[in-house]
Amino acid sequence: MIPLQPPRRLIDVEIDGETVRVPEGSTILDACAVAGKDIPTLCYGDTLTPKNACRVCVVEVEGARTLAPACSRKAEKGMKVGTDTERARQSRKVVLELLASSVDLSTTPRAAEWTKEYDADPARFGDDAATVEQPAKVDNELYVRDYSKCIMCYKCVDACGDQWQNTFAIGVAGRGFDTTISTEFDAPLTDSACVYCGNCVEVCPTGALSFKSEFDMRAEGTWDESKQTETTTICSYCGVGCNLTLHVQDNKIVKVTSPHDNPVTKGNLCVKGRFGYGYV
Repeated sequence: MIPLQPPRRLIDVEIDGETVRVPEGSTILDACAVAGKDIPTLCYGDTLTPKNACRVCVVEVEGARTLAPACSRKAEKGMKVGTDTERARQSRKVVLELLASSVDLSTTPRAAEWTKEYDADPARFGDDAATVEQPAKVDNELYVRDYSKCIMCYKCVDACGDQWQNTFAIGVAGRGFDTTISTEFDAPLTDSACVYCGNCVEVCPTGALSFKSEFDMRAEGTWDESKQTETTTICSYCGVGCNLTLHVQDNKIVKVTSPHDNPVTKGNLCVKGRFGYGYV
């Protein structure tokens, strides 16, 4: 049974001239959702504490000196927010250009759409722009690490660390542009503390971490989400009652995720629930 939470006081916030009412403690992003505003996000995760890493969700708050990250800035009573001002759009444009010029965003949902919407031109930095291009790390049969697609959002580190799994198999290594996500001493995943729960894959926004099945099918050119169906069921391995979402293509399970709004798992699974579907 989910414990009831005490009611929160409602506050009025103005989003692009429209007044919306949200519970006290809500973020600007929450208020924008109530107002029906589509704010781009990359590092934001609905089951994780915001890191403010990507800065693509910035908005303009009246009276504030700097742009505010909508994913973490709390909405305040009487606050006036501009989501589509020239300043906010220019900032998002530059962020997208910097990311797309150095990172492979080909499997990032909506990246191409946002690049077009904000008229971003990653090519303006030239062919010699520094990139994080590197071979994908394929060292196990469950998931692949392709850090050429990593935007350093830290969501995988948080999911593996104290926010969910408490395994601490991965962390941040290096400094500046050479900063990377890594296992301890850059050891192969098989020699690390990883328990293969795949919760890092669940929260990765760009495909830097992906199911081995998806990685292989993309390489073969057979991965097609338009042909996939989703079926929600309950994991049969134990009595916890974790909800599973089975992604099926051509009558075959190609990956397993978990609903983020499920009160039991909130998107998290163990190795059996996420990868142990071979018997189906």
